[in-house]
Amino acid sequence: MVAIFYFGLFAASFDFISGYTGYLSFGHAAFYGVGAYGVILVANGKIPLLGSQTPFMVTILVMAIAAAVLAVLLGLVSFRLSGVYFAMITLGFSQILYVLFASWDFVGENPRDGVAVLDHPEGFEIGVPFVDALNLQIGQLQGDSVLYGLDMAKLGFDFLGFVDVTVDLGGTEVSYYMVGLVAVLGYAAMQRIIHSPFGRVMIAIRENEERARAIGYDVYKVKLAAFAMSAFFGAIAGGLFAGFRRSVSPENSLYFLVAGDALLAAVIGGFGTLAGPIFGRLFHISIEEFLSKSGSGGGLLPWLERTLGDATMSTETVGGVTVGEGVDTFLNGHAELYVGLVFVLFVLYVPNGLLGTIRVRMGGTVAGQTAARIKRWAAGSGRADADAAASATSGADAEDDDD
Repeated sequence: MVAIFYFGLFAASFDFISGYTGYLSFGHAAFYGVGAYGVILVANGKIPLLGSQTPFMVTILVMAIAAAVLAVLLGLVSFRLSGVYFAMITLGFSQILYVLFASWDFVGENPRDGVAVLDHPEGFEIGVPFVDALNLQIGQLQGDSVLYGLDMAKLGFDFLGFVDVTVDLGGTEVSYYMVGLVAVLGYAAMQRIIHSPFGRVMIAIRENEERARAIGYDVYKVKLAAFAMSAFFGAIAGGLFAGFRRSVSPENSLYFLVAGDALLAAVIGGFGTLAGPIFGRLFHISIEEFLSKSGSGGGLLPWLERTLGDATMSTETVGGVTVGEGVDTFLNGHAELYVGLVFVLFVLYVPNGLLGTIRVRMGGTVAGQTAARIKRWAAGSGRADADAAASATSGADAEDDDD
């Protein structure tokens, strides 16, 4: 589940530029890779001026700024084009970085297979830099454990002495919450930008760039700034990925299919919704887990084996093939095939994605419409109480007149 947070943030950063300006960044994996490789190289002491003991949060910030600068340099050229030409330029740039890091001996002894953390044995810390008490380590094996309890009697709540307030978190749980905290903060920052005047200009560019230019906006600078911001948050996501995994390779960070997974999440969740790609990624991972041979959630294949039983699974069908062999042939190792089919179905029948469709049905954003309905319900209840009180008062007055 930790992967949902860091890749969800990356997918949201992809949607930030692609869904809100209409410029598809097929090379967005470049910024994800810059953040990921930057964290590993700094931890191994290979970046000048940044030692291996540089705080993780400082490293992520530096790499995010570097990715933003890189995005500006790329955008100076690519934003002179639009449509598929822009997408192909960004894709080509990403592949250049992919080939570079896959063959550059400076990165590691065997760069094609990736590089791991060598000079930083402890886990990377998320929190306030240089304040040990406000940091927690993340990692699959190096993550901190937290055991915290409250003595209600010492706090003056003797009558609550029977209440056991104890928090016991292992390394994986701590990583989940700390990575999730950074991801949520990044998402909130992007959401705030989208709802600012700057974000409204981004949407105007997506809807009609010529009209936005005609009314006086410098659309070129707005697109550059939006691209830099999306790269900034994309690099943060890559840094979280490398910090948690403690290793990175060209295949899982810079390859164009990484951006393809972000595109898949955006299409499933809803383009131009920002939160949609996060739900899209969760949906994607859930399908893969369900169709896996032995997922942590059980998976479809083990469930069928338990449900059908040995007798049914060993029953022979056409050509002597048993039911078990047929089920294994169609399900085992074919999760991506079915994910692709789901992707096609979404494009054809749910073009607005999961969250986008819900917004269309509700007539606006989920949060906004939910709040509006609660207000209407509260106002209706208030009016009903007032009407009831008025009726009771009128009845009492009528009785007094009769007397």
